[in-house]
Amino acid sequence: MTVNIIGVQLNPVGKIYHFDANTIEGLSKGDYVIVETARGQHLGQIVAFIDDPGEPPEGGWKPVVRKATPADLVLRETWRAKQPEVLDYCRQWLKKQKIPGVKMIAAEFSYDGKRLALLYGQEEKQRVNLNKLRQNLSLRYRKTTVELRQIGPRDVAKILGGMGACGLEKRCCSQFLTEFHPVSIKMAKAQGISLTPSEITGMCGRLRCCLVYEYEQYVDAMKNLPKRKKTVITPKGEGKVVNIFPLRDSVLVYLPDQGTAEFKREEIQLKSAWEAQQKKHPPCQNGDCPKQNASRQN
Repeated sequence: MTVNIIGVQLNPVGKIYHFDANTIEGLSKGDYVIVETARGQHLGQIVAFIDDPGEPPEGGWKPVVRKATPADLVLRETWRAKQPEVLDYCRQWLKKQKIPGVKMIAAEFSYDGKRLALLYGQEEKQRVNLNKLRQNLSLRYRKTTVELRQIGPRDVAKILGGMGACGLEKRCCSQFLTEFHPVSIKMAKAQGISLTPSEITGMCGRLRCCLVYEYEQYVDAMKNLPKRKKTVITPKGEGKVVNIFPLRDSVLVYLPDQGTAEFKREEIQLKSAWEAQQKKHPPCQNGDCPKQNASRQN
């Protein structure tokens, strides 16, 4: 049997989840569907058909329940209209209770109002008990299951949006990043980026996501270039590498008595490799050259 796996986004620019659509016919990219998740049924949009889904997760892929109807979409908008009111209530409650270090970021109803997720960020590591808030909301929305979900700084920045640290009108995480990848200082160093915090830190207070974008290209390019402080042989003589330009496939070399000059990769050779080559094929002396003598005999 052909496995029909689709990629569905439950929120705009959200993570793409895979679902089994074998029992549903006539689905197209852009259609809205009702899917079964670990937190109940949710409404999402099809963004891709997966040709090679790989090995299924433990327990198999969650199923697509059915294609969403216009009534489902209207119902979703009805509950979405209540979200600002809930969010304001939560923020006022936190202010009244004087709970420090907690920021209520979003209130998200499921399309049918059966579940309400309260997303909050916390600056301090201490545990905060928000059960009273959950109980209050459960009394206000008696047929709704309320859950509290703490999210990290990157997710907070993604939801809040706003201008990026680089000056873009909309942050990458709010614009097209569907999930976050690990970012390290090593990536900034490999690309020759200043390690000044203001240069490598995003609005979320974490390392900028964009440090990942060109990292692999830099790593691949640097594999064929000598490292800094290595001694190389250039057309202008022997010198020491002082800087590397991976995307230009070149290095900056300091030459004694001549200053610095930039050379392409094919123009230079490591001194150690050059010396090994000289030992293997020594230069001709006093006209005694094996290659030349062989050609004369022929």
